[in-house]
Amino acid sequence: MSNKGFFTGRVAKAPVFRDGGKTPVCYVTLIRNEYAGKDSNTGDTRERQVSIPFTAFDAKGLLKAEHVCVGDQLVVEYRLDNNNRDLGNDQVEYGFSFIVDEFEFGAPGAIKREKLAANNRG
Repeated sequence: MSNKGFFTGRVAKAPVFRDGGKTPVCYVTLIRNEYAGKDSNTGDTRERQVSIPFTAFDAKGLLKAEHVCVGDQLVVEYRLDNNNRDLGNDQVEYGFSFIVDEFEFGAPGAIKREKLAANNRG
């Protein structure tokens, strides 16, 4: 069974970069709209918004933090990792993390387009 996937979405908020430990890490949330069926009463197409928080380590994390703006499109290859925490007293909080293995820049968002236009004017 594979725990890998691909997700294409736009950056929902500014990436957060942390370099306080052994490995630099970047957190970025991607968001996109997906088809959610037809409305049974009107027949209109429905959409739902899907957002996923991704974690990127090392150089991938640094590159994201330095070059990604809100609204930019990213194509991410990721793997799902367990992220369980022992709370003590035989209590475990079960979770998971979306870890970036590879990514590509997609279409620039409005903020990046504005920056590129300003660089071309100057």
